[in-house]
Amino acid sequence: MAELGSWPGIQRHGLLSASALLDLFGTHGDARFAAESEQRKESVRLRHPIHGDAVIRDNKPMDDRGLLRALTDMSPLEWYRSLNGKVFFWLTEARLQTLLQARAYRDRPHCVLTVDTRCLVRDYEDRIWLCPINSGATKPAAAPRGSNTFCRIKDYRFDQRLRITRSPRKSVAELAVDYAVPNIGNYLDDVTIRDQSGIIRTVSRQNAA
Repeated sequence: MAELGSWPGIQRHGLLSASALLDLFGTHGDARFAAESEQRKESVRLRHPIHGDAVIRDNKPMDDRGLLRALTDMSPLEWYRSLNGKVFFWLTEARLQTLLQARAYRDRPHCVLTVDTRCLVRDYEDRIWLCPINSGATKPAAAPRGSNTFCRIKDYRFDQRLRITRSPRKSVAELAVDYAVPNIGNYLDDVTIRDQSGIIRTVSRQNAA
């Protein structure tokens, strides 16, 4: 789920993490620290004379107070940087709907990319992380988290999670890829503009959204 209007940039550069976007747009100093190493209370708009505009979304559901309660062996700064270095995918329609219906997003449309997971995992397995929780939220409750929260596929404790959740669909909350998926176009099933009520339109891969 990406910001409306982000599809042309995704076509040109692939699906980029926050850190990869900051690299591409040449963002340094205090502006970079605020976007990458702290809570973003509002979305951050980047502008570049060649690359145009891009938006790094806020991370309002997560804050230092919640992270200090939840983190076991990392600082909030380390956690923010860890998340900002990854590209995130929801694994179920239900989790996507939860985000589409969130207060911050429910009143506007978004660009939704549907990906062929089998092919993505085949090509990116050694760069993929699995996570059992919503890593970008500490509200209303802050689940424990730390350096072992994200695991490579071969190391993920799926059976242990299955005993807790009793549902394969709930046993993995997030899939993340290190830094970027520059060839995301190879894995797309479709690109749609959606809001909380459903699909507004399907986007041609050759046209700007």
